[in-house]
Amino acid sequence: MEKDWIADADEGMSRRQFLADLDAIVAYAKKRPHARAGRIGVTGLCRGGLYTLLFAAHSADVKAAAAWYGQIKPTKTAGIRTAGPLDVAARIKAPVLGLYGEADQGIPAADVREMEAALKAAGKTAAFVLYPDAPHAFHADYRPSYRENPAKDA
Repeated sequence: MEKDWIADADEGMSRRQFLADLDAIVAYAKKRPHARAGRIGVTGLCRGGLYTLLFAAHSADVKAAAAWYGQIKPTKTAGIRTAGPLDVAARIKAPVLGLYGEADQGIPAADVREMEAALKAAGKTAAFVLYPDAPHAFHADYRPSYRENPAKDA
């Protein structure tokens, strides 16, 4: 599975294209006069959290990653998605902060713990926070799922 997982498609866009777009953003940012090329971080919420973890496995330029309730074990379908963050955890080089709700109906707390354990077993720096009683999208202050205390803490 060396780089096969990169060729997957997601929501009509190939993962290869998505990661190439992120590579282009990083390349652009590194050319900016005030950029600190050695301090590139990536963060994302929900699907963006999933891609935060995948991009951290893809790019050596990523020096820190913060995933907000991104899927750990997304559904796999041949030709669409053959790997998720847990499958590529050992490839992640950057320290990872995971911010998850313990009451998330779509991402079991056991998956979150498994991802953190996989990263640590691979010698990576990882800290995953599971907020009690916080559902998915606990940081979205425009939704009923918003939880002020976990959102502020995260």
